[in-house]
Amino acid sequence: MPNIKSAKKRVLITEKKTLENKMVISAMKTSFKKYEAALAAGDKELAQATYKEAVKKLDQAVAKGHVHKNTAARKKCQFTKKLNSLGA
Repeated sequence: MPNIKSAKKRVLITEKKTLENKMVISAMKTSFKKYEAALAAGDKELAQATYKEAVKKLDQAVAKGHVHKNTAARKKCQFTKKLNSLGA
């Protein structure tokens, strides 16, 4: 444990930021799982709705610096391909 006041404060701030980061990543992964479930069910309307939500969460994670922009672009491309193949 830190003895200096500023070090104690940094520990508290780090814990708080870690929780916020986990919350963003968890919400993003949950939206991905909902999208995959909609694809598996074959429900095109639900898949389109969850696709928009997944892309939105992914973009938010990129904006906050949790995900690299190229990783996000790759994931969006994969999601779009899966959605398009569902319609065919």
